[in-house]
Amino acid sequence: MAAFLLSFGRVLKFSFQDILRNVWLSLVTIMIMILTLFSVNLLMAVKAISGAAVDTIKNKIDISLYLKPDAQPQAIAILKARLEGLSSVKQVEYVSQEDALAKFKQQNIKDVRINDALAQLSSNPLSPSLVVRPRSADEFELLLSDLNNIDDPLIQSRDYDNYKQMLQKIDGITRKVSEAGFLVSTIFILITLLVIYNTAKVAVYTHRNEIGIMRLVGASNWFVKAPFVVSSVVYTLISLLFVVFTFFLFLGLLQPYLETFFAGYSFNIVAYFADNFLAIFGFQFLVAGAVNVLASWLAVSKYSHV
Repeated sequence: MAAFLLSFGRVLKFSFQDILRNVWLSLVTIMIMILTLFSVNLLMAVKAISGAAVDTIKNKIDISLYLKPDAQPQAIAILKARLEGLSSVKQVEYVSQEDALAKFKQQNIKDVRINDALAQLSSNPLSPSLVVRPRSADEFELLLSDLNNIDDPLIQSRDYDNYKQMLQKIDGITRKVSEAGFLVSTIFILITLLVIYNTAKVAVYTHRNEIGIMRLVGASNWFVKAPFVVSSVVYTLISLLFVVFTFFLFLGLLQPYLETFFAGYSFNIVAYFADNFLAIFGFQFLVAGAVNVLASWLAVSKYSHV
């Protein structure tokens, strides 16, 4: 055990000596890894935000059937029950003229012109309505078809907001951003591999005399390769720690804008990454570390002939 600890201590010493001797090359390696990890996390943030946006829109999907102002409560109740009987309908809510006016005033409370216009009216200009919500976003087209088949004299007009088209647009944008992010991340990963490989190559050349002496005194292949492998792990750890710090700062600056966009819905991108911290960053450390160790091992095996 003591011999192992002594050997491991020497490996760490040689590893940090190598990092300090090639400090500029080490900084370049770390910077490339930071860009790689940051782009990967940015891609994950985009996916999380787009998923939340789609869920928000799904929760807002509804269709308003505006009724005639003189519609009788009994007739409205019959139409409401008929709509609730449709398999594609989740909920039907009746909005009276008074409720519609109160909601309209609340939505435009800061608009002076609208408030002045409403004050001059002697009667309520809005119509009662039935707000229909689909059972799921996927059944939106089916709901439209079902409602189009209902021909009731109480219905004055219909408000068919094309939420499905909106969802498709968001999905298309998300897919394009994800593809672009994946391409950028792949490029950075390849660059990282090349940099780590060449860093190990330069380090082997720098320590060629020490490696020769190690061979003469009977050092094992593991002892020769280990310092370079440890260096690649150190690069990974430093890069990930820097990315974690800067990325959470970035998310903190982004969150106020998301709160405005998701007004009325609880979505916190900082909490999302914090709650999944180990799963996200632990996995990244394992993958990035394994890739860097492999690149270093291959370079040392080729150029140190061990």
